Amino acid sequence: MLGMLSPGCEKEPWSSRIWMRKADQRCRLPPESPCCPKMSEIIHQKVSVFDIPALEPYRTLKSQGQKQGAEIFVAEGEKVVRRLIESPITLISLLLPEKWLRVYEPVLRARPEPSVSAFTAEKAVLEELTGCSMYQGVLAVGCVPTGSSLDVIWSTSGRTSPRLFLAVEGLANGENLGGIIRTAFALGVDGLIIGETCCHPYLRRSVRGSMGTLFKLAFHISPKLPDTLLELGRRGCHVVGAHPHQTQLKVSQVNFQRDVCIVMGSEGDGLSVATRNACHELAVIPMSKEVDSLNVGTAAAVFLYEALRQKSLVQSACSATV
Repeated sequence: MLGMLSPGCEKEPWSSRIWMRKADQRCRLPPESPCCPKMSEIIHQKVSVFDIPALEPYRTLKSQGQKQGAEIFVAEGEKVVRRLIESPITLISLLLPEKWLRVYEPVLRARPEPSVSAFTAEKAVLEELTGCSMYQGVLAVGCVPTGSSLDVIWSTSGRTSPRLFLAVEGLANGENLGGIIRTAFALGVDGLIIGETCCHPYLRRSVRGSMGTLFKLAFHISPKLPDTLLELGRRGCHVVGAHPHQTQLKVSQVNFQRDVCIVMGSEGDGLSVATRNACHELAVIPMSKEVDSLNVGTAAAVFLYEALRQKSLVQSACSATV
């Protein structure tokens, strides 16, 4: 229930209350009260003006959505925001219609932060603030997590089945990258390797395109992708480049029943020469001669599905021998 807190907690369960902050008035229940389990404080503020400093990340969402190197990111949409709230990523604030705040309350209370700021307004007001037309009007700001080292991604995968990594090069479109991340998570990729010529995975459009699956997928930002691929090779990982302008090796002919890293490049140029040279082999997707390439997200899905299919065969064979 949204509203001011009553002095005690006998009448309402603690989990049903949201702390309110209005102008100079803010109600608290003493943290040492025995009937109050330790939960994140939800600081709720209704907004009708946009000059609050905490709203700065939400202003003119279109113009700031593609900034590289930012320390914070904006999540959009009910599912993406819910997955952010449920993730271990630091949550800074929310901006949303009040009805959605009620929906999120149970998961917000389970957050590790001592408090989370929640700003509410009508959807029309939110659209004026952000400069975007919105379907649900649900937004949140989180801290961009630090990517994992290659050692961590390697050591935390491959325990029950061959490792499967996906590396990307030359992708400048956040929506394309987000779609690839969503596919990668769905098809069992253990870790994502982002080349130095790629956009950052936590750009707004990439986060939105991933539908929040990015929050659950380990990633490594490579300072020089060819060197990272060579290091994977030294560790026994087979590196397969997806490149349309080369050999007759088909994706179905690649052996994915081992530790593998699939490398995807830009739609126009494919993989760079240095990256191709760091691969053990290059493979293509058979297609009509009238089409020279596929969308990079579609191509990634084909390669990853074939890898998943072959890994499933390995797992089925192992189960049959037990």
